[in-house]
Amino acid sequence: MADTTELGTLLYERDGHVAIIRLNRPDRMNTIGSTMKADLASAFDLAKDESARCVIITGVGERAFCAGADIKERAELIPTNHGYHIEQRDTHTLFRKIEMFEAPVIAAINGVALGGGLEIALCCDVRLAAERARLGLPEVKLGALPAAGGTQRLPRTVGVSKALEMVFTADMIDADEARRIGLVSRVTANDMLEAEALAMAQKIAALPPLAIRFAKHSIRTGSELSIDQGLEIERYAAAMLVDTEDRKEGMRAFVEKRAPNFIGA
Repeated sequence: MADTTELGTLLYERDGHVAIIRLNRPDRMNTIGSTMKADLASAFDLAKDESARCVIITGVGERAFCAGADIKERAELIPTNHGYHIEQRDTHTLFRKIEMFEAPVIAAINGVALGGGLEIALCCDVRLAAERARLGLPEVKLGALPAAGGTQRLPRTVGVSKALEMVFTADMIDADEARRIGLVSRVTANDMLEAEALAMAQKIAALPPLAIRFAKHSIRTGSELSIDQGLEIERYAAAMLVDTEDRKEGMRAFVEKRAPNFIGA
């Protein structure tokens, strides 16, 4: 049985070594408003403090993972250019915190993921989508652009041409198209999404956490560097694992033909 904590606009659950973060504004399509950004930061701080081995982000209800910014709130605010520039730096810092969280993060996209909602999902390491999911970056319709990392992470995920098409047209795509272009890795039946996300998270959490974390660091950091620089990161990461207790245990368990007992050291 998972333990649940309410964090303002989020529900934070702990199921063994897996942390589950639920965006909890279903009456507003789980839009990013009120205290959600601060609550997300707190949730990831809590997951780190509790040494979560995998994190799942999903939305409450069937309609939305996250429909982006709360436009009703935003429409009442007219920031200055300078003020908005500072605000977006804080948003980028938060989303980078999600992206570079030491343990794997899975987005379980249970409904629409639009604008900032898709940008949250793009920060995650793995994206799973329910059949009913619809994804898009519609900001240009409002005279804006995807400013929470969408112009940078989407082309790195689906390629420049497809990213330009999605941003220029502001069209939504369905889950099957998202899988076809590599935006999500798996599409599930609507009622199976959470079970599949949890099964994947638990599978990851059962593996040596240091190996998982160094593998994530190597891939995430190396993908932003040249191949030679990336290989240096990989070589360093591999060296850091050589004398860990979990590596020794994994080797012993393999030789002895038994299940390993990983302790995260």
